[in-house]
Amino acid sequence: MWRGVIHHYRKFLPVTDRTPVITLHEGNTPLIRAERLAQALGLRGEVFLKYEGLNPTGSFKDRGMALALSKAVEAGGTAVICASTGNTSASTAAYAARAGCRAIVVVPKGSVALGKLSQAIMHGATVVQLEGNFDDALEIVRSVAARFPVALVNSVNPFRLEGQKTAAFEVCEQLGEAPDVVCLPVGNAGNISAYWKGFREYREAGAIGTVPRLLGWQAEGAAPLVRGEVVRRPETVASAIRIGNPANWKMALTAIEESRGEVGMVTDAEILEAYRQVALLEGIYCEPASAAAVAGLVKASRAGKLPPGARVVCVLTGHGLKDPETALTFAPQLRPIAATLDAVLAAIGLG
Repeated sequence: MWRGVIHHYRKFLPVTDRTPVITLHEGNTPLIRAERLAQALGLRGEVFLKYEGLNPTGSFKDRGMALALSKAVEAGGTAVICASTGNTSASTAAYAARAGCRAIVVVPKGSVALGKLSQAIMHGATVVQLEGNFDDALEIVRSVAARFPVALVNSVNPFRLEGQKTAAFEVCEQLGEAPDVVCLPVGNAGNISAYWKGFREYREAGAIGTVPRLLGWQAEGAAPLVRGEVVRRPETVASAIRIGNPANWKMALTAIEESRGEVGMVTDAEILEAYRQVALLEGIYCEPASAAAVAGLVKASRAGKLPPGARVVCVLTGHGLKDPETALTFAPQLRPIAATLDAVLAAIGLG
């Protein structure tokens, strides 16, 4: 029986017999082969989607949060705090509730999708909205954690990345080897850093012989790693990666360099097109930020940056129900019809 990433990967994690295991049985998410998507987009080789939206709170954040909360409780903590564009707030609140701790989440006003904010509220978090962006929020919560006995659980907390690296282990186990290329969305840049840590550790343990190239993808309006400078007012439809000054900037660039990878950017139009295609062709509903990985794959393929026959994994970081408002922008206007067979047949083109 699967009991979460700490139980399953204990020998690779910084835990001891004294570490309480705070878990919602996160991890063990499916790796789904996307044959129709690859064919429709003209992609060569095999494409797989690592669907992290099937974690307990609907995002990859749960892997790291399980470890961050477990270590916070081990250290005697009773309260945790985070800045968030949405997914971190939901995960923090859920795992804090599981641990019996107080959760404080600080979010930019008007920049968090309703699905994510509702989760934090339902799990009893103290929610604070700032007249600022994510980078402002992160600076403030760091100051709070430095002054008061409140554990900071953003990805600057090393235990977060330790938990998130387990996704790299799973990818290798599910494929039977490491893929050739991994495409990831990049916001605060912790996840790409965690994946690289996981792949390196699995190679060092002899579990795989080679490591993949990492291709990180940022939204054009929030692409500090690509531009080489802080973006003061990041803007993108992909709210989860709307970050202008990533906390894990240097670590992510190291991961990209060491893996012989690249960091690039995709437009909102490209993100939304990939978002629709993943849903229409593969039946997988991901949030817009997740689709940046697929949009990036398309861009890399068209630029000739993928070797022929490459086995590629795109990481879908969050579930589409996190941000239903974006999906509804594609919906046609619905008009009620008469409750008759003839009316229904006419409406569906069978009359």
